[in-house]
Amino acid sequence: MGAGEFDLIARIRARAGTRDDIVLGIGDDAALLAPPPGRHLVVTADTLNDGVHFPHGTPPADLGWKALAVNLSDLASMGAEPAWCTLSLSLPRSDAVWIDGFLDGFLALAREHGVVLVGGDTTRGPLSISVTAMGFVDAGRALRRDGARVGDDIWVTGTLGDAAGALALLERDPVGVLRLRLDRPTPRVEAGRALIDVASACVDVSDGLLADLGHVATRSGVGAQVEIDALPASDALCAAFDAATRMPMQASGGDDYELCFTAPADARARIAVLASSLDLRITRIGRMVPGEGVHPVRADGEPWTPPRRGYDHFATS
Repeated sequence: MGAGEFDLIARIRARAGTRDDIVLGIGDDAALLAPPPGRHLVVTADTLNDGVHFPHGTPPADLGWKALAVNLSDLASMGAEPAWCTLSLSLPRSDAVWIDGFLDGFLALAREHGVVLVGGDTTRGPLSISVTAMGFVDAGRALRRDGARVGDDIWVTGTLGDAAGALALLERDPVGVLRLRLDRPTPRVEAGRALIDVASACVDVSDGLLADLGHVATRSGVGAQVEIDALPASDALCAAFDAATRMPMQASGGDDYELCFTAPADARARIAVLASSLDLRITRIGRMVPGEGVHPVRADGEPWTPPRRGYDHFATS
């Protein structure tokens, strides 16, 4: 017999933990939180649906990790320090074992970043996970999408295309490095905070590089030229796919949760030092140009047309 709703909530509460800036956490109709003076509160929310954002049958610990990771990635893109989160679960049935597995992954990542779960909701329905994450950034210092200028370099952390590669190999290779990148992305929180005062604009790569960079171009009122052949690829992706096959995955595959940012050309040395100190690959992939939109080009300067720009939940087929 499955546990009741309030038994599940009690199970979650027992493992949630606390921190000094939580006045009142799980157990009331709402949490009471105390943001530090002189800092802005940064708030983001994401929903993961079964069969849309993760393959059917994904282990619950991986779902827990990813549900929080995608939200921490949004905080990272703003240069924020994570603090609190809420969790809303829609479950087809009560399952204490599933909840414990989910919390194993969710709370492992939360501990890495000092995040405490302060509330949420549980309900019966199709499997769906919604997280709201909150963090802090010093007033006036948040990274935004609207600060890119003509002449700025375009950079990306890590590698691109691994998650898309994992989806392409789902039937043939359900485990391995690429699948790990799909199920357990690494939110670049430390990099985002280090980029404050270096980057002019920033966005996380969730729907695909070209689509997400397009948001920066639009908000900043400039264009972007992307050197497709410069996009960084992991050894695992290169081993699994040839260049022509992996290029669309890197350009528009999505689910990478890397940071794409712009910075003045005179910041290149600082970015090199930052990459070394973080032990993180950071690659220059283009520059901001006059005009509008994102323009992918090959190494010889010829335009490259992607099969699609990125993921759109409501695009017509």
